[in-house]
Amino acid sequence: MDYEVVDRLYLWWLADPAQPALVGEINLVKTGARGVSLTYAAAWRRNGFALSEDLPLSDLEHLPREKDAAAGAVDDARPDRWGERVIRHIDRPPRLSTLEMLYFAGDDRFGALGVSVSDAEYVPRYRGALPHLADVDALHQLVQQVLSGLPVKEAQRRLLAPGTLGGARPKALVEIEGAQWVLKFAEEAMSAEPLAEHAAMTLAARAGIDVAPTRPVPFGRGGAAVAVQRFDRDAGGRRVHAMSAHVALRAAAAELSYPELAQLLRRRGPTEGDLNRLQMAELFRRMVFNILIDNTDDHEKNHVLLVRPDQQLVLSPAFDVVPAGQSLGYQSMVVGERGAESSIDNALSLSRQFWLEPKAALAHAADVARVVEGWRAHFTEAGVPAELVERLGAAIDRPFLREQRAGLLHSGR
Repeated sequence: MDYEVVDRLYLWWLADPAQPALVGEINLVKTGARGVSLTYAAAWRRNGFALSEDLPLSDLEHLPREKDAAAGAVDDARPDRWGERVIRHIDRPPRLSTLEMLYFAGDDRFGALGVSVSDAEYVPRYRGALPHLADVDALHQLVQQVLSGLPVKEAQRRLLAPGTLGGARPKALVEIEGAQWVLKFAEEAMSAEPLAEHAAMTLAARAGIDVAPTRPVPFGRGGAAVAVQRFDRDAGGRRVHAMSAHVALRAAAAELSYPELAQLLRRRGPTEGDLNRLQMAELFRRMVFNILIDNTDDHEKNHVLLVRPDQQLVLSPAFDVVPAGQSLGYQSMVVGERGAESSIDNALSLSRQFWLEPKAALAHAADVARVVEGWRAHFTEAGVPAELVERLGAAIDRPFLREQRAGLLHSGR
């Protein structure tokens, strides 16, 4: 069905895809806070819930707070930068507003929200079977066509679903053993960067961090991608409502920082079995790992909160954990009293915000450092080529980080 330019579309709740529920209408806002607004449907106001803290259940039109964005949690239904690139190249809609981006993200988008042209039934842009691992060579070829600006045949467009989460890296969705996985490629055809992501994720798991399952996927003659299992889909195929830390912290009018994210988990995380406290310690370990492995692309959209049916928030498994290899010396989010500085002293400075006494926080950091100390052997075992290991080592093993690891290892003796 050809898309006709409109200024109004409809938001649907798809936790159970077999029983979609109308959430409300989304409208293009052309002046002021340019972007997309949300107005809840009457039935959703009676029986639904607030999608995020800045979208309370009322009959008011909720306006976006930033230009070229959508209101509250609706913004996470937009495609990432790669998805936008696919939409611009393949779909070429007659207009490229935020509303179009929401619509063309399709049925496989992140989270449990869907966008439809109808308020009577859920009619998304894309729907159909996903490709499988056997299609990896064809998927890689399509990615290269998009990167090169070459045309893509109509019959192949379904292979590149644009609505997944994960930034600017080329990617596609595949089905593996009945589950959905994000298949991530490097921009350079034969780059080993996907293997470095797999190695970093599995190293984080060794450090006691909950990570999304990953697996290397070879293709062609020596190429490799990495598959990352989706965490916004459960084993039965139901969709999980999820918010990026970007959306959740802005909805709470909080600073975009690790300590504020910890406080949000303290306030809205499940309390049974001290789960909220355990999550705060988990977030602290992730922050320390990112510092020590030189992952400075740890921005607030690379942290996700899963929303339980009782509206309590749970940290998703970690994802997009990749050494940047740039030796920036600062993280993408605020770490502690010295802002975003990539230092363990800075991480420890606000440890109580993570519900950790200084001694306990130091023990967590030392545990992570012991694992990161063996990163070279782990990356080599994971198949990362020696040349890339050396390039990453110039950042991870530079004195600034190596001395911090050594200090932590000494403190744990």
